[in-house]
Amino acid sequence: MNIRIKFQKYGVMKFVGHLDMMRYFQKAIRRAGIDIAYSEGYSPHQIMSFAAPLGLGVTSDGEYFDIAVKSSKSSRESLENLNRAMVEGISVLEYRKLPDTAKTSMSLVAAADYLVYAREEHNALFSSLENLKSQIHDFYEKQPEILITKQTKKSRMELNLKPLIYEMKGVNLREEYPDLKESPAGHLGIFLKVCTGSSDNIKPELVLEAFCRFCGLDYEPLSFQVHRLEVYAKSEEIPVKGEQERKAYENYLKQLKQSHAEKKTAFPEFLTLGELGEDIIYGNDITDNPTAVE
Repeated sequence: MNIRIKFQKYGVMKFVGHLDMMRYFQKAIRRAGIDIAYSEGYSPHQIMSFAAPLGLGVTSDGEYFDIAVKSSKSSRESLENLNRAMVEGISVLEYRKLPDTAKTSMSLVAAADYLVYAREEHNALFSSLENLKSQIHDFYEKQPEILITKQTKKSRMELNLKPLIYEMKGVNLREEYPDLKESPAGHLGIFLKVCTGSSDNIKPELVLEAFCRFCGLDYEPLSFQVHRLEVYAKSEEIPVKGEQERKAYENYLKQLKQSHAEKKTAFPEFLTLGELGEDIIYGNDITDNPTAVE
């Protein structure tokens, strides 16, 4: 059985790197009594994969990883057990069952939402929301290209950020995001939806650096807090393997599109990784053995 888990990362835990986070969850899952499956062979390890590793110092409300389990309690019970095993700075938000033929979250990641704002101990970035929106309009909407020079391990390359930024806007943090774990300087921030994944991937810091340079501001990375809000898969991407499963998902997409058409709303280009699973509502343990569930 495949399970997708969503969690928050904030506070001092934002300084814990990706590999240490993997080790942390391996231990926390054992403490929570999750019946996780192990690989076979001479060196068995927990079957676990993370969607999109988070950069050091970045906080998040939308981190995902997948595990395989031999049996499972309900989503509610599993969430309670996991959160009892968590340290301050980590909160588990979702525990959802995936189809047996589901693709891993890592292979599905296509986009992510971020907030960028000045840290509490630094000066606010902009004096007014109107000024911020005007400068974002000139930077993102009016420019046909947003060219930067990106340093890779082997060379420097010129990159056009424009097609990789799906959305960029100024926001009032107090009104739109009042529950941020990290206190901002002032009440203004920048919302970004950017391309994320194995093929095309840009960090929000690259966009922020280009924006500051466009506005004639000094870019000081340590004065900004980057906060990931959510991670998405493309809605048209089939998230399962197997012919029958693919056909079933295509039928689901047709129904979803028809529902949006009837409501006269736009069909979303992206779906959150959590939407691809479903809550386990059984009161008792369930297993991969069909005869175990009456």
